[in-house]
Amino acid sequence: MMRLTMILLGVDFLRSHWRGLRRFGWITLIAGVVIIVDALDGSLYFPIQPFACLLLFEGVATLMVAHSGMGGQRVLRYVKGTAFTVAALLILAGHHHGNFVLSMIFGLLFLFDGALQIASAVVVRYRRWRPALWGGIVEIALAIFFFQPWPTHYSGTVPYCLGLGLAFAGWNLFILANRVKNAAENPGLKGTVFMEEAAHLPPDVVEWDGPPSDDEKALTVHVWTPVGSAAGEAIPRPVISRYIAAVDRNGVISTGHAALESPGGVYISLYPAELIDQSPDEFARLLRATPENNVPGLFQPDYATEAAKWCPSTRQVRIRNYSESRLKAFWENYRQNESYNLTYRNCSSSVARALEAALEGSVGRLWHKRGFWMAMGKLMSTPELWVALQLRKRAETMAWTPGLLLDYARALSMLADPRPTGWLNTTGRALKKMLQRRVAWGKGKSGEELTED
Repeated sequence: MMRLTMILLGVDFLRSHWRGLRRFGWITLIAGVVIIVDALDGSLYFPIQPFACLLLFEGVATLMVAHSGMGGQRVLRYVKGTAFTVAALLILAGHHHGNFVLSMIFGLLFLFDGALQIASAVVVRYRRWRPALWGGIVEIALAIFFFQPWPTHYSGTVPYCLGLGLAFAGWNLFILANRVKNAAENPGLKGTVFMEEAAHLPPDVVEWDGPPSDDEKALTVHVWTPVGSAAGEAIPRPVISRYIAAVDRNGVISTGHAALESPGGVYISLYPAELIDQSPDEFARLLRATPENNVPGLFQPDYATEAAKWCPSTRQVRIRNYSESRLKAFWENYRQNESYNLTYRNCSSSVARALEAALEGSVGRLWHKRGFWMAMGKLMSTPELWVALQLRKRAETMAWTPGLLLDYARALSMLADPRPTGWLNTTGRALKKMLQRRVAWGKGKSGEELTED
């Protein structure tokens, strides 16, 4: 969370508010610890029922306006609304059964995530795989804690989860404050800091109704999905084909491809200079992100050349709020190394790093006039931030793939080019549109009457 927050808000924007961040982090951390301790003795002072009512209200309100979202935003609203509503109903159901079901759900989530993190750390051996291994072990320990009834026979499930969430959030904010205090630059820029604004953006605009139109200046992420780029008919494997690789009827593996194109002429598309043997036996060996698996790479010149040699990209994500200067600074440094690694330095990881460099400070640039805490609150309350964090975690602990990059780019596009997400905001916009249509209808009716006269 810390790195992505630094990227989206910008180190220059955060540095002047590091004291407030640290104080808020301490308050949140202490509140989380107090809630956890309060739940351990079985005598709860935390207001469970009012909290559940607020959760239910937010969940139902989100479901009511979820249809007004666009694309992935609509799906996220339905997921958020459903999750909040189900959790609130289980809390309000109370007694043993509701708390037991919640405990099992949280335990399974921690168990699955911890096991996946341990497995990927052992197999891929990426940088910092040992801390990630210990993190997975901690998650499994938390899963066991939720599975067993001690010490409150499941009645403390909600306070435990809320307390853990607040404690981890507070600790992350505390670390973030210390990092931005001492940081001289954003980690995605590697040596260059710019204070420039996105000059192509309209002034005082903080939200858009949808993605950029075809004639707008926008950064474009091109994705060739594994199924869409397979040489033959792919065997139906929904999750694997979507996020890892597709296998055709002849057993040939297709991992897809990703590239990034900017209106300023930057095109980032990394290929291995020679075709890598992707047979099942060799593919398992190449999964390790170790230096011995590095091979010479080749950057493609532009999208038109690449599409002509192969095929057009199957999916595109366009983002208007980006910095061309930051992207060019990243590209000048990144292109000096043309090595390729299937898991650590591939086409998707190259685009992900370039995208983060281009979006550095994008959220802070939009919201800085409305104050630091407004910008921070807007970022933290957007569901796409959580989605981007989870996708980034999976990609960094396993490998960036075109499928993961596609969803990551979509989530970041909704953070950099925000759409209305809150139910109150959306309802207000809906009422405003209804009023505008009513006024337009009234004018049209008056015009018809004048014509008849």
